[in-house]
Amino acid sequence: MNVYDWDNTIYRGDSTFGFVRWLYIHRPKTLLSIPRTAFFGLLYGVKAVKKLTFKENLYHMFTFVDDMDAAVEEFTSSHMNHIKDWYREAQKDDDLVISASPEFLIRSFCEKTGIDTCMASEVDINTGKYNGLNCHGKEKVRRFNELYGTKEIEKFYSDSLSDSPLAEISKTAYLVKGDELKPWPKEK
Repeated sequence: MNVYDWDNTIYRGDSTFGFVRWLYIHRPKTLLSIPRTAFFGLLYGVKAVKKLTFKENLYHMFTFVDDMDAAVEEFTSSHMNHIKDWYREAQKDDDLVISASPEFLIRSFCEKTGIDTCMASEVDINTGKYNGLNCHGKEKVRRFNELYGTKEIEKFYSDSLSDSPLAEISKTAYLVKGDELKPWPKEK
């Protein structure tokens, strides 16, 4: 089994940031959320609130979208050109994507890409509230083990060293920089 991060790994860019920006343009009522996002962004910047609190307040913008399912479908369909060619060439039937982005967004992309299994942050599509922890760092390993137990990860790919916990339990790991795959750096 090969396991992949999504953003900046398989997908060129950050899909969540892209979706937020797309919503501001295509669902202008979401612009009403900017003061709240700015306020919590400032609090997060000075470490007065946790990242999860900031993200939930950013995702509060979803409450201004009457047709979130349609918005997700429109966005993901229009951004399939962000899937990197190297992934399309390496893709296997049992690939797994594990991402910190909202599950509803990642699942839509994965279905269109032909990836059957994904794990991501469980975020309510209508309220932006998290149902559990952000699927990041060690949480990715916990979620993987919960579903697969001791199943071996043959190859792991990510653009971020925050995914070192998954890299450590993988037979081989690659750091993705653009379209370049490099061996995962050894800890010093």
